[in-house]
Amino acid sequence: MNNKTIVILFVAITAVLVFTGCTGEKISQVAQDNTTGVSTSNDINVENATNVSTSNDKNVENATNVSTSNDKSGETRIVTDSAGRQVTVPLKVERVADTWMGHNEVLAMLGADDRIVATMFSPKTRPWAYKVCPAYYNAVTLSPTYDVEALLATRPDVVFMPSRDKNIEKVSALEVPVVEVSFTDFDSMKKCFSDTANVLGDKEALERSQKYNAYLDSKLESVRNISSRIPYDERPKVLHLVSLSPLCVDGGGNIISDWIEAAGGINAAEEVKGGIMQEVSMEQILKWNPDVIILGVNAKSEEKEKIMNSESWKKVKAVQNNRVYLNPEGAFIWSRAGAEEALQIQWAAKTINPDMFQSIDINNETKWFYKTFFDYELTDEDVQKILNAQAPD
Repeated sequence: MNNKTIVILFVAITAVLVFTGCTGEKISQVAQDNTTGVSTSNDINVENATNVSTSNDKNVENATNVSTSNDKSGETRIVTDSAGRQVTVPLKVERVADTWMGHNEVLAMLGADDRIVATMFSPKTRPWAYKVCPAYYNAVTLSPTYDVEALLATRPDVVFMPSRDKNIEKVSALEVPVVEVSFTDFDSMKKCFSDTANVLGDKEALERSQKYNAYLDSKLESVRNISSRIPYDERPKVLHLVSLSPLCVDGGGNIISDWIEAAGGINAAEEVKGGIMQEVSMEQILKWNPDVIILGVNAKSEEKEKIMNSESWKKVKAVQNNRVYLNPEGAFIWSRAGAEEALQIQWAAKTINPDMFQSIDINNETKWFYKTFFDYELTDEDVQKILNAQAPD
């Protein structure tokens, strides 16, 4: 090899080394720029992540402002409530306050009664709830006109509030996560229960909500398959009476009308605007002349006796035919916005149209429901007391 050849080879090798070094440096810089602000310790696949710590995380996609470090107190997630608001809640919800009475039972049904720190229940107003779910005794009872400071003193991770609660903005302003809950029919009820389970965040709550919704759907379908065969003009007119003094009924456009319709009846007070617990006159009730009267909420056995012995009420067809009934009450009032709506539609069907629903065994259904969703075994005596709206011994 002559000197000229050696010089040419030396120049070529030097050029290759220089080019390789510059290219490697540029690739390294690009890679560094693309990982700024993201810790990827032991992370296999992170896509579209912003401000995310992913220690020991295998696959995080589309996460935004979520901390998944070992500091549990900093973990949060975003949920959507019944009002469509996005609410940031702790990843692990351990302490819950609830200012909607019916929704308190929903929490127990989802297996979260031991997480309730503030409730609208009391042993006097909801004795079956405390018998079935003794964890309620550990919670603070709030009054209907509760004080916000008393609520916050229970240190809740999340507060469930009905959309009508006047304290929603005040509590939210104090940086306490407020989840609005509401429903007016069976579809929105199922969504509310699923949303609640999502807020609670654990596998048991999610599985229970799915099981409950499937049970409700199956019972609605079986009842409606029969009641749909009843012509409209042959359906009994049903009056759901809330109280005698003042004289209040449940009007139309709510879940009361829904279960009456599903059971094969017509809400006699459907024309009353404003929904539940609306005051009416005796003249109006005489005009409706309901075939069936169901006493609920504040109307108990004493009120039934008054109705049956009243000269005014004796003009009503339901009283004449001895078709005045007490609505069952268990952990909550069956006819209201609670989990026992699934039992209400079955009881109502058998009560309003007994000849068409002879196959419904409400005793066994009640036992199964309490065992499945409250982990409590009712006795035959317990069931009869619940069906008769009586408190436990």
